[in-house]
Amino acid sequence: MSNVRVAGVGLTPFGSAPERTSRDLFAEASITAFEDSGVPRDDVDALLYGNFMGELSEHQGHHGPLMAEAAGVQAPATRYESACASSGTAVRDAVMRIRNGEDDVILVGGAERMTNLGTAGATEALAIAADDLWEVRAGMTFPGAYALMAQAYFSEYGGEHEDLAHVAVKNHENALNNEKAQYQSAIEVSDVLEAPQVSSPLGLYDSCPLSDGAAAIVLTSEEYADEHGLEAPVSITGTGQGGDRMALHDREHLARSPAAREAGEQAYADADIDASDVDFAEVHDCFTIAEVLAIESLDLFPVGEGISAARDGRTTADGETPINLSGGLKAKGHPVGATGASQIAEVTTLLAGDHPNSEFVESGTTAVAHNAGGTVASATVHILEVDN
Repeated sequence: MSNVRVAGVGLTPFGSAPERTSRDLFAEASITAFEDSGVPRDDVDALLYGNFMGELSEHQGHHGPLMAEAAGVQAPATRYESACASSGTAVRDAVMRIRNGEDDVILVGGAERMTNLGTAGATEALAIAADDLWEVRAGMTFPGAYALMAQAYFSEYGGEHEDLAHVAVKNHENALNNEKAQYQSAIEVSDVLEAPQVSSPLGLYDSCPLSDGAAAIVLTSEEYADEHGLEAPVSITGTGQGGDRMALHDREHLARSPAAREAGEQAYADADIDASDVDFAEVHDCFTIAEVLAIESLDLFPVGEGISAARDGRTTADGETPINLSGGLKAKGHPVGATGASQIAEVTTLLAGDHPNSEFVESGTTAVAHNAGGTVASATVHILEVDN
């Protein structure tokens, strides 16, 4: 099987751009990715594209060929939908296709247009990633669902809202120098604790924003990279995918994420590493409690210890295991279909020394990207490593 190289990455700024279409956003990200890679568009064998709510936000289905045209690619194109894990799932399939020898060059990424719907409309659109029959019709929203998970965690393992506030503060701090981030502003613990409550114990600053944006990545086989003399020092060496029951009430645990644990175990085994080998991670922090659940599911911290990791400085930029140096979904933003691919892009630039926060991991060689869908009914995990 061929190793998979990250030849180039491209991101739009994440934020509010209701006047821009998803095809416009993805075209911009793709231009940057191709320029970064040095790979001709004619060499692309396939486009794998993540998007969640295009039918609702743009009255547009059949995104694959539309985005191939936007990217200037003439190749078979497929859309992937797995809620917030849409482009993470696309990346996983791209890795497998290159490894299996089906393709040498794949353009993979995603985009989402959300803010044109407004807060109420976007909230309703996001809710379709939950169980409509048993959750949505009962009034469940994702802030409410993650609040239940936070309450369950506090009950089982301890912790309090102030612990979660440190997660938000840390990720806003990390986003300060990230020009692609939606929120490049610092906040204090008191800001989080005094913010309007969304669903107890979560408040406004515990929640990621609605975002528009796109991400694109050019992946190649190692043979193609070598043959064409590409500067592509970062490889995706491990991949995994896990699943769980859709509705919270059907799960054995509310304070754990079995799908993420399954995906992480697969990815570690695939890359032939252990969690102790990981230098830093980008994880899916749609809410502050989600980061806690993610770092425990990935075995970066023991179950019950993730809650205090940010407060104790263990996951800060200068901590033992920096988490979400991009700012995470919390501060960088969360254009749903783009998020998984954007995490790969952020990790790649961090490992290659091209990110504003690379100084904090300058000796790092191994990182994890964790992307989750819904209340982690879907999850993908990827291991990225840089040549020494």
